[in-house]
Amino acid sequence: MATAPAPNIAAVILAAGKGTRMKSDLHKVLHPIAGHPMLLHLAESVAALKPERTVVVTGAGREQVEAAVAPLGIVTALQAEQLGTGHAVAQAEAALAGFEGDVLVLYGDVPLVSSATMQAMVARLHAPDSPAVVVLGFRPADPAAYGRIIADEAGVIAKMVEYKDASEAERAINLCNSGLMAVRSADLFALLARVGNDNAAGEYYLPDVVMLAAADGRASAVIETSAAEVAGVNSRAELAGVELSWQQARRTQAMADGATLIAPETVWFAFDTVLGRDVVIEPNVVFGPGVSVADGVVIHAFSHIEGATIGAGAEVGPFARLRPGAVLGEHSKIGNFVEMKKAVLGVGAKANHLTYLGDAEVGPGVNIGAGTITCNYDGFFKYKTVIGAGAFIGSNSALVAPVTIGAGAIVGAGSVITGDVEADALALARGKQEARPGWGKRFRDAMMAKKAATKK
Repeated sequence: MATAPAPNIAAVILAAGKGTRMKSDLHKVLHPIAGHPMLLHLAESVAALKPERTVVVTGAGREQVEAAVAPLGIVTALQAEQLGTGHAVAQAEAALAGFEGDVLVLYGDVPLVSSATMQAMVARLHAPDSPAVVVLGFRPADPAAYGRIIADEAGVIAKMVEYKDASEAERAINLCNSGLMAVRSADLFALLARVGNDNAAGEYYLPDVVMLAAADGRASAVIETSAAEVAGVNSRAELAGVELSWQQARRTQAMADGATLIAPETVWFAFDTVLGRDVVIEPNVVFGPGVSVADGVVIHAFSHIEGATIGAGAEVGPFARLRPGAVLGEHSKIGNFVEMKKAVLGVGAKANHLTYLGDAEVGPGVNIGAGTITCNYDGFFKYKTVIGAGAFIGSNSALVAPVTIGAGAIVGAGSVITGDVEADALALARGKQEARPGWGKRFRDAMMAKKAATKK
């Protein structure tokens, strides 16, 4: 039997709200979760369904939103005046002209909805009973002021009502409307055209399409998900709550995939952190965007890592900072209070203490002594330091770039190196040590006598 072709999908993401409770110059939907704007989290989940079109409905702060989605090829539609969710979706009609398929209606400030849940909504739309609308419902611990859904055991909706318009009996129901829905394009805008604003808020409510379809003799259905998946963000406190929810899920996934988190609640991942197997992460480690960690890596406590690639068996920290462009080779070591930026540390190389490596290429097996600095910036331009395989850089050395230290060379402790050092050479660049016997005692005696004289 031939399989029915997958339906065409379009998504309408509502992002027109002002977000005044955020008290921010940054548009609400662009506030980050795990280092990534909320709206882009949602857009990427939509993209996994390979939609034919995605439309973001903008309003206040539209320029910021348009700039964020333009690189993704997402079009926008303007809701110049905020007259309710139904009115907002209606603004996408022109952008969806000629589209035939299923439309997902999503919210830019509800960022954690998974591709699987979206797919489940579409699948329910094509169930044998062919509902007119599929609504995503949830049961929060506190239903508060959410709209309510009255449905039977099969999920067929008898009534949907906004909290402001609900009776006491209806408010006692804990099945709530997330606002997300799936509707055939052939139905969506025809139903929206019939939505009125005769309600307590004087707005055009999107959920009204369910009851309008019912009046035509067409039932709608609800499927349920967790409250965490449809958590919305309207304030900084809610932003923190959604961030925590995302982090908890990511920590659980990391451990399920074979990483050891000593104190999971203290580890903070970015949206794109990649971890290999048998990675050990100690407490209070923070990952910024762009980090890839290979198998068998140990990351010690209080390390901050962003834009870095860490090879198999490497060791980082404690109290290390890896900045964008840091690359650690296999079995290399970055120790406490070491910072790397746009630098490569070769296989088996190590910088164990109190070191800055910036704009540097460090060869295999190199030992960087404590307090070493690559002086890569002259106030105007950046320059590169190259250290050959097997070189030894003595403690408290300053390598003034551009400079090359040859393979196997040794730089004496306390040196300021301003010129290239050939392979296997010893480089010393420090003042000559001079000793004056008895000078210290004579100095102390003279000073003590002077101090005594001032007290008379």
